Amino acid sequence: MERRTGARSAALALVVLVAVGCTVDPSPEAAPTPTSDSASTTEPTPSPEPTSSPSESASPPPHPISMAALAAAELTGGDLRLGRVREQTASFTSYDVTFSSTTAGAGTRPLTISGVLNVPRGRGPFPAVVLAHGYIDPAYYVRGQGMTRERGFLADRGFVALHVDYRNHAESSDDPRVNTAVRLGYAADVVAAVHALRKSPDVGVDPDRIALFGRSMGGGVVQKVLAAEPGLVVAGVAWASVSSLEAENFLHFNARDAADAELRAELRDRHGLPAEDPEFWRNLSVRPAFDEITEPVLMVHGRYDDTCPPRWARATQRAMVEAGVDSTLEWYDDGHAFGPAFFAAMDRTVRFLRARMG
Repeated sequence: MERRTGARSAALALVVLVAVGCTVDPSPEAAPTPTSDSASTTEPTPSPEPTSSPSESASPPPHPISMAALAAAELTGGDLRLGRVREQTASFTSYDVTFSSTTAGAGTRPLTISGVLNVPRGRGPFPAVVLAHGYIDPAYYVRGQGMTRERGFLADRGFVALHVDYRNHAESSDDPRVNTAVRLGYAADVVAAVHALRKSPDVGVDPDRIALFGRSMGGGVVQKVLAAEPGLVVAGVAWASVSSLEAENFLHFNARDAADAELRAELRDRHGLPAEDPEFWRNLSVRPAFDEITEPVLMVHGRYDDTCPPRWARATQRAMVEAGVDSTLEWYDDGHAFGPAFFAAMDRTVRFLRARMG
């Protein structure tokens, strides 16, 4: 599957150039000195206009905690390992799994990410969906928690479904900077999961039919992956998503919660809070990068969602349309967790995935 790599390669080259302190002589190569014979008959060749050096014209590398840095990083993944069988049904087998990710792209500290994988019965190759769960306190989170219903529903209908635990969750490796990096690493783990499925010799996945599906915080993770890695998958689904502006998420979830006092202090010391450094929070947000998304997006939201306000979904979808993203927003008479409308919303999601996967 073709991926947009030119801009990313240029950004990486720029980072390397700045990092190693390379300099290039900005002066033009000297024109050959004419001989006395030629000088008497030929006008001298004018020197070309001087050009600015890379240090003068190139932009500085992106802030390491930003959407631009995520897009520039060479995000890797692989080594999908099947562990114990969790469950066997008439239509699928469920496994504990691990796969490899990185702290912040190739060359950074390797991580092992845990998860749960449902594989339909049959020979395959199967279409696949990588699942990004919503926020659950890592101190209490257990492997595969958060999208168990969605994982089973998809596998019953012929999709391989890989639930990503994220770093610092369940049996995954810890990344000590995950909170001060405003959980940007979760997107790297979802990208790694796609690569792991695509490379696996043990799971029959069609490499050209992989999609993403996130809910709540995971909906925001899916949007970040689509913007940072255009061409990685064929479609994205975001249920009950958080805001596509990180300042709104911080102010809504973290600004007044007593349990987040330590996190607020860390963020203030390292980056500044939204009122203090709005540029940092905007550059961390996916909304300004919507014009990088090349895949269709289905958004699903409950009209009575009191966790992620419906206005967030309207604003995000409107911004996607303005950026040229093929996006759809479906409304259901339900709350954040999707109880009564779960099956109708999942049927709609499966239709969307099948239509996009061919």
